[in-house]
Amino acid sequence: MSTTTSSTPTTTPPFTELAASLRGELITPGDAGYDDARAVYNAMIDRRPAAIARCANAADVVACVRFAREKHVELAVRGGGHNAGGLGVWDDALVIDLSGMRGTTVSPADRTVRVDGGCTWSDVDHATVPFGMATPSGFIASTGVGGLTLGGGIGYLTRRFGLTVDNLLSADVVLADGTLVTASERSHPDLFWALRGGGGNFGVVTSFQFACHEIGDHGTVVGGPVLYDLEDTPDVMRWYRELLPSLPEELNGWIGLLTIPPAPPFPEELWGRKACGIIWCYTGDPAKADAVLEPIRAFGNPLLVGVGEMPFTALQSAFDALYPAGLQWYWRADFVREISDEAVDIHLEFGRRLPTGHSTMHMYPIDGAATRVAEDGTAFAYRDGGWAGVIVGVDPDPANAEVITDWAKQYWEALHPTTAGGAYVNFMMSEGEDRVRASYLGNYDRLAQVKAKYDPDNLFHVNQNIRPAARSEQ
Repeated sequence: MSTTTSSTPTTTPPFTELAASLRGELITPGDAGYDDARAVYNAMIDRRPAAIARCANAADVVACVRFAREKHVELAVRGGGHNAGGLGVWDDALVIDLSGMRGTTVSPADRTVRVDGGCTWSDVDHATVPFGMATPSGFIASTGVGGLTLGGGIGYLTRRFGLTVDNLLSADVVLADGTLVTASERSHPDLFWALRGGGGNFGVVTSFQFACHEIGDHGTVVGGPVLYDLEDTPDVMRWYRELLPSLPEELNGWIGLLTIPPAPPFPEELWGRKACGIIWCYTGDPAKADAVLEPIRAFGNPLLVGVGEMPFTALQSAFDALYPAGLQWYWRADFVREISDEAVDIHLEFGRRLPTGHSTMHMYPIDGAATRVAEDGTAFAYRDGGWAGVIVGVDPDPANAEVITDWAKQYWEALHPTTAGGAYVNFMMSEGEDRVRASYLGNYDRLAQVKAKYDPDNLFHVNQNIRPAARSEQ
C-alpha cells in the first residue's frame, strides 16, 4: 500500500543549468543513488521527484528556489525526512534537500545555538549537552530540526521551557522570490510569527538560532520508562491526568500504549507484552529528584520501573533504534484537552488490538511554560493545556500496511469525538484543508495573510498548506 501513486516524470526540465550553479549535488532519475535519495523515513511513501538538489549552502537553496519559480517546477523541501506524510518529496518535483547542511555553533556565554537547516536533533544535542544545555525539541533524535521546529516542537522540555518555537530567536529564510532574509522579533516580525508553527509555508529556513537552557546535572537528567500491564490502563490514565498538572515543571512525562520491545534492556519475560507506559524526564536540581519522583515510584504495580540517571542525549535517542528509517507508517492525530473516562475506555479497547509490535499511541503534554504563551503569540495555537495525541500504525513489512492503516483509522474515528479537534501538523498525513484550518484555530486567517505577502503564488505548497489570502481579504 502507498499513500501516493508512484510515477515516472513525464517531463524533464533543463536541469543542466541548475546543476552547474550548485556547490552541492543534483540527482536525477537514472543516476546512481537516486532511489536512496528519494527515500524518506516513512517507507509507505514512494514518490519519484524530477530532481533532488543536495544543497551545500544557502546560495544553493536560493538557486533552486529561483529555478523552480522561473521554470514553473513543483518544489518540495526536505530536512530530516521524518514528515508523517512524506512531504519532503513529491512526484515530478525539484526537491531541495538540506541534509548536507549540518553545522552547529554553540555560544555558551549567550546560551544560544545556531543550527543549519539540515541538522537533526542529534546534531543539536551533541553540540549543546556537553555544555550542560539543551533547547526544547522532540522525542526521537534522528528527527530533522527544520520540520519539527516549523510545526511547533513538543518534547521532554516543553513543560519547563515551552515549545521549540518559543525558544527560536531568529531564522534565515529563502523566500519565494529567491531573496534571503533574517526573521526575528525585530526583522520581518510577521514572518517570524508565522514561522513559529506555520510549517514550511513561507520559505526555506537555512539556519535557526535557538535559546538554550541548563538542564539537570550538567546535562545528566533522571528519566526513563515506567510500564504497567495493559489492563491497568484505566487506573494509570486517570491517575496521570490528575497528577501531571500538579507536578513541578522540571518533570515531564508522556503516556502511551505499546508492545514491550523484545530486546534489552527490557527483561526477557516482558518481551512482546502489551503495556501502558509513561516515559518520564526530570531536568531539575538532582538533589530534589527523589522527592519529585516519589509519587511516580509509589503508584500502582508497575511491570518495570526504568527511571534513572542518564545523559539527556541518551533519553533523546532511546527510541531511534526501535524506529529506524524505512518502516511503514500510518499516522492519525488530534489535540486533546482532557483525557475523559470515555476516551480511557477507547484507549483500552484499541490497546488490546495493537496490530504490530511497533504500532502505538502516544499523548505528549502541552503544559506548563507552553501555556503561558498566548494563543495568538505564535502561529501554534493550542496553548490552553492538554496533549498532542497521535496514533501510529507501524511495521517493517509492506504486507501489513493495510492492517496497520485500518487499526489507526478505526482508533482515531472512535477517539476523535472526545478530542479538541485539529492536530499537531507534524503528525498529519495529507488530510485536506479543513483539517489544516482546524489545527490553527483563530490564527489561520492571519497566517493566510502572511502567506499572501511572502508567497502569493503558493510556490511552497507541498506541506500542510495554508493558501494565500485573496486580495479582498488582506
